[in-house]
Amino acid sequence: MCLAVPLKIIEVNGNKALAEKAGVKLEIDVRFINKAKKGDYVLVHAGFAIQRVDVDSAREIEKAGKRLGKYLGK
Repeated sequence: MCLAVPLKIIEVNGNKALAEKAGVKLEIDVRFINKAKKGDYVLVHAGFAIQRVDVDSAREIEKAGKRLGKYLGK
């Protein structure tokens, strides 16, 4: 099973970007996202942004992840 998490881009430098969630920052590769920019929400898997999503979708994905964690006892 693959899992991607939504992160918000806070800085872009070429094919690399700095993204964050809940104060945790991570350098990601954005080469698969056309014209990635600060403020974009992206789904990140294995360090690569694989899809741009809107803020509402990002929140729904986060909620689903929390529900899954509760189901799995985590």
